Amino acid sequence: MATVTFERRSAFQTGISKKLQILTVLVASVPGCYAAGKTTNNDAPASATAETTGTAMLWRQPTDIASRDLLNGAGGRAHAPKSTTFTFIKEDLDGTAPKFVVKDDDGVKWKVKLGAEAKPETAATRFLWAAGYFADEDYFLPTLRITELPTRLHRGQKLVGPEGTIHNARLKRELPDGAKGGAWPWKHAPFAGTREYNGLRVLMAVINNWDLKDVNNGIYQNADKEQVYAVHDVGASFGTTGVVRNLNNARGNLKAYDHSRFITKTTSKKVNFATPGRPTFWLVFNPPRYFMRLSLRSIGHNVPRADAKWMGDLLGGLSPQQIRDAFRGAGYSPEEVEGFARTVEGRIAALRAL
Repeated sequence: MATVTFERRSAFQTGISKKLQILTVLVASVPGCYAAGKTTNNDAPASATAETTGTAMLWRQPTDIASRDLLNGAGGRAHAPKSTTFTFIKEDLDGTAPKFVVKDDDGVKWKVKLGAEAKPETAATRFLWAAGYFADEDYFLPTLRITELPTRLHRGQKLVGPEGTIHNARLKRELPDGAKGGAWPWKHAPFAGTREYNGLRVLMAVINNWDLKDVNNGIYQNADKEQVYAVHDVGASFGTTGVVRNLNNARGNLKAYDHSRFITKTTSKKVNFATPGRPTFWLVFNPPRYFMRLSLRSIGHNVPRADAKWMGDLLGGLSPQQIRDAFRGAGYSPEEVEGFARTVEGRIAALRAL
């Protein structure tokens, strides 16, 4: 028996040793820009507001936070889809989720997203907007019908039923032509170091949005001709703290969200958050992607404690009903609404206690 146990341990140790050797080689060969231990300077002097960085805007004081309609989000009831029937325009092949552009009877264009990100993205936009950040006008429809669909879609064909019927879709109101700009980088944003920028980092940890690639950030011109900086693609929320092999657990998964870590380290001046988290080991066999994911971890590290508490106090202005409305508006079941809301409330309490 002792011999068998020893042999099993040896095999296990050999396997680990081989993996570590592979990892060592990969680390040695990766470009320096992906160094995981490298962090940005998060100690820049904080501004009084993120409304005054030239013509760029990241945040606006939500003076009406206690009365904001989180059931309908940034667009409110007035901008909600008036019908459940739309006309197909084109497919959108960016990202990984099935998406296509449609228009309603009034000519308003919408981007339809299907799959695992539809619900969590809708809920996440509610919290961004509630806290004063600029967010997409997202709505969740349990059922809709799309006419003039092509015979075959590149993605999501299995999600389309008879006569163009689709279930569980997020609809994002499209910006007018010419309003869109480029992407903005987390590590070199014009607002880096401000209280509002750090608060946005904290909010991403509150909702477990681990997919913080720069390409998911956008600059656009709003109705007041202001250059607005926003985090657009927030579908990788309310699940795990980082990318995992089974992506069904990584987005909109109550069990994964409830059991995930939130604050990992606290000092007298700084706070570290678990999100964005370390990618699972299997991703090491795709070195550029693995080390890119590792580099994102700095976004959740070394956040000034005062700024983290500020975000907690800001979110503390939301009522229990508003928090639950954010998940109701995203199509979650009553049990899921309550579960997600309790976890969010626990995280807000943890921030306010800093």
